Amino acid sequence: MQVIATGLGRTGTTSLEVALVRLGFGPCFSAGAIFDRTELIRPLLRIIEDDSAPWEGILTGYASLLGEPASVCWRRLVRCYPEAKVVHTVRDPERWLDSIRKTLYERRRRVDSLPGKAAVLLSSMFGTDLAPLVRLFQVTYEAQALRFLAEQTPQRAVELFEEHTAQIRETVPADRLLVLDVRDGWKPLCAFLEVPVPDEPFPRVNDTAEYSSSRGGFGGRALPLLLGRTRPWPGA
Repeated sequence: MQVIATGLGRTGTTSLEVALVRLGFGPCFSAGAIFDRTELIRPLLRIIEDDSAPWEGILTGYASLLGEPASVCWRRLVRCYPEAKVVHTVRDPERWLDSIRKTLYERRRRVDSLPGKAAVLLSSMFGTDLAPLVRLFQVTYEAQALRFLAEQTPQRAVELFEEHTAQIRETVPADRLLVLDVRDGWKPLCAFLEVPVPDEPFPRVNDTAEYSSSRGGFGGRALPLLLGRTRPWPGA
């Protein structure tokens, strides 16, 4: 593991993922990988809920990782991979809050709807993959922020966002840490990772409009998980 990214969703993490792969720090483990490797759903959930469960085997073959649910376990990951550099993406907290309200909050509403609750209940009854996947995403920092939004306390979500960054700064040694606004482009990232700057624009992907038109398909990606159970990966 060479790079651990600790920023919350909607801080440019998807753009960072594309950038890391372009710079040679791929493959990158992210939340999207869970849909492609559904055998990791239960091991990941066990890692988050059981502090003694190992991370190492799950990440074999990956050079970097970012986003939910890994950002919840960032302290353990930083200790587990002492040579890895840490990139923490940030943005204006109020703009971040507005972004998750327009994107992740819509996903939460679908899960919390009557059909969504029924699907999770059926998955629990039949032991399929959807219920543990929903549980996995319910224990992230992003899920906590969404709960504050649902409770009409958005200021607590902003405080959570700021506290996360403060804890990263306090815990990770300065020589291992880059606090990055992806709007700054390649230069600070490449200098930190000690690689040449590519002769191409920094990736700008998965903005709010793109999320609404594509990731809104979460339901379509989750449907197969309602219908079947993947054999858990034996190494975790």
